[in-house]
Amino acid sequence: MPVHDETTVRRDAGTGACGPYEALLFSDSGGLTQFGAFVEILPPGSASSIAHWHSEEDEMVFVLAGTVTLLEGDTETALTPGKAATFKAGVPVGHRLENRSDAPARYLVIGTRAAQDRVTYPGHDRVLHVTRATGERIWTDPAGQPATPLYDD
Repeated sequence: MPVHDETTVRRDAGTGACGPYEALLFSDSGGLTQFGAFVEILPPGSASSIAHWHSEEDEMVFVLAGTVTLLEGDTETALTPGKAATFKAGVPVGHRLENRSDAPARYLVIGTRAAQDRVTYPGHDRVLHVTRATGERIWTDPAGQPATPLYDD
C-alpha cells in the first residue's frame, strides 16, 4: 500500500486558460485507475476550468481551506471548508469553481474514470471526446465536426 503526502505525491502545476493552479495527484501517485482524487490549489483570481459537464463521469469537490465560488448553470454558491458539491454524470448543466477571494483555496476533487467520456462546454460550442485506454482526446463542435481545443492539450 503506497502512502503519500504533500512531499511525495506527484504534482501538476501551470498557468492555463483559467489562471495558475497546482494539483497534488494522489490517485495517480498510487496508480489508481477506477477513480481520480487530487487536491487542487487555486490562487486568487483563478478558476478550476471552463464551465463543463460530463456524460459518463461523476465528480465531487470538497473544500479543505479558503473559499471558492461554484458557478453551476445560472447559480452561484460560496463553498467554504467542510462544504461539498456533487455533479452527477449526464446532467447537462455546466459547472466550475472560481477563487474570488484574496487567499489561496484548497479542495479535494474526486471523480470516476469512465472508459469513454464526452465533456460538453456550454456556451463555447465545444465537446471533448476522451478515450481513456488510448489517451485519445478529440475536440468537436456539438454536431461532431472537428473544432479547436479550448485548452492546450
